Amino acid sequence: MQAILILAHKDVEHVKRLALKLQRSFAIYIHFDQKLKLTPADQAFFEKHGIHYISEVAVNWGSWSIGEATVRLMQKALADPSITYVHVISGQDWVTQNVPKLYQRFENDDKIYMTYERARDVKKSGEPIIWWQQYYFNYDRIKRRTLFGKIYHRFSLAIQTLLRVNKFKRLGIELEIYAGANWVDLPRDAALYCLDYLKTHPDLQKMLATGCFSDEFWMQTILCNAPQFTSRITNDHHRFIKWEPQHGSYPAILDERDLSALKEKEYFFARKLESGLSDTLIAELDTHNQN
Repeated sequence: MQAILILAHKDVEHVKRLALKLQRSFAIYIHFDQKLKLTPADQAFFEKHGIHYISEVAVNWGSWSIGEATVRLMQKALADPSITYVHVISGQDWVTQNVPKLYQRFENDDKIYMTYERARDVKKSGEPIIWWQQYYFNYDRIKRRTLFGKIYHRFSLAIQTLLRVNKFKRLGIELEIYAGANWVDLPRDAALYCLDYLKTHPDLQKMLATGCFSDEFWMQTILCNAPQFTSRITNDHHRFIKWEPQHGSYPAILDERDLSALKEKEYFFARKLESGLSDTLIAELDTHNQN
C-alpha cells in the first residue's frame, strides 16, 4: 500500500475533496496546522471515511515547523508496515493523473523523486541559501512574512555575516548541505532512513530547528549524502508549480487557463489550487484523467 501525506493549513473543503479523490487507491494521512481548527463535523467526516489525520504542530512559514509536521506525518504512516511508498503533497494540490494509474506507476519502483541542488551553489533573492542553515533564525516565534520579519531577516543576515557565524562548525556538521522542495515521492526504505538518521543525529536536528526554510533541506541533505541512495534519486518531483503571481498569490493559484500547460509534461500533482478559483480547472482535469 502507498500513502499520500498531505500538509494542510487552509481550505478544509478542498482537502476533503482531494483526500476522497486519492483514497480510491492510496492510504491518506493529513497533518492540519494547529492554527486551523477543525470543526466536529470535519472530524466526523475524516473518521467516517477512514482518513488518518493529526494536528500536532503550529506551522509558521520559514521555520522548521513545516519539516517537523512532515516528520510526524511520515512517522505515523510508516508505523503501518504495509506502507511501501510515501508521497508528500500540500493541502492545495490536485492530482494530475488518473488515480489508479498513478498508483500503479509507483508499484515496484525504488526510485526517489526529489529535487535537489548543492546549497552553496545557489542564491535566492540575492542570498546564498547556505546562510539559511549556517546562521541562526527564530521563525517559530517571528513571523517571517511581516514587515518586522523582513527587517529582522536582513538585519540578522548582516550581523551574522559580519561576525562570521558558522553554525556548522559549532555543531560539528560536516555534511554537504543540499536543498530542494519538500514535495517528494519516497520508497519506504528511503523514508525510514531519513527518519532514523534525523533521530540519531541531534546536531542535525539543532541545525534544522535554528535554520530558515529547513523543510527544504532535511531530506535532501540526508539522502544526497548517503551513497546507497544517490544513484536512485531522480532530480524531478513532477509537480506543476507556476512561479508567477496569479489571484494575489505567488506561486500562482491555478485556474482553467493553466490546463494546457499541465498537459505538456508528466506531472503527478499540481499546486496551488483553491476552492472557488480552481473549481473549473479541477473539473477539467478530472474529466481529462477519467477521475
